[in-house]
Amino acid sequence: MHRSSPLLPTVVLVHGAFADASSWAGVAARLRADGLAVHTPANPLRGLAHDADRIGSVVRALDGPVVLVGHDYGGAVITQPAAGGADHVVALCYVAAFGPDAGESVLDVADRFPPAPVADATLTVTLPARPPDGPRRALTVRGERFPELYAADLPPAAREAAGGARHPIACRALTEPSGPPAWAAKPSWYAIATADRIVNPTAQRFMAQRMAATEHVLDASHALALSRPDAVAGMIREAAGLTRLPPWCFPDTPGGRPTWGV
Repeated sequence: MHRSSPLLPTVVLVHGAFADASSWAGVAARLRADGLAVHTPANPLRGLAHDADRIGSVVRALDGPVVLVGHDYGGAVITQPAAGGADHVVALCYVAAFGPDAGESVLDVADRFPPAPVADATLTVTLPARPPDGPRRALTVRGERFPELYAADLPPAAREAAGGARHPIACRALTEPSGPPAWAAKPSWYAIATADRIVNPTAQRFMAQRMAATEHVLDASHALALSRPDAVAGMIREAAGLTRLPPWCFPDTPGGRPTWGV
């Protein structure tokens, strides 16, 4: 008689501001190669409650356990009860991401710390209203500054590609207060990017410690999912329960996959 294998979690990767789902390409490929189902839904970047409802609808349509992963503002989205509070969400992963507490906004957290270098490179733009009552004011990063601020550790061509996928975020998404945080009830992991010029690394450490997350500290830019995909995928595997090995067993290995034990 054969024992049935435990059901592998589905991984849902949520991108953040100034990005789209392509930012997860390397991480998603590695997780799929290890047999995990992976979804990379579009994050609308229009408002915290609105975006959490959108991601929550993706999560609710899935069977079995789910690991939710958020980068940047995507972390605030998966923190919301509408996205991260589902019973079958078994773990949360934050990748240089915001994890606000109840009543906090993304800007509330950012303003507690010295401004990151991106602060003097942003501008406000007006979006067409979609739907008619949708947000009109949005924040973006100046195109000429984006590569160095967002993805300084990528090769030049990859930096330019990341800039081409740049999407503005509605201002209200950054000022809307968070609901009760999912991380208060779910085990959490956090990848801290020590060379981040978008989200202050000190703010990242503060949020990771406040949520009692398992920390993975990486020498990387804000684009760590692109520049360090092996390390980020390794943390997600750990959160998914696929390994009992410590984080240092997941080095970035050009041309090879990290090994892991079940």
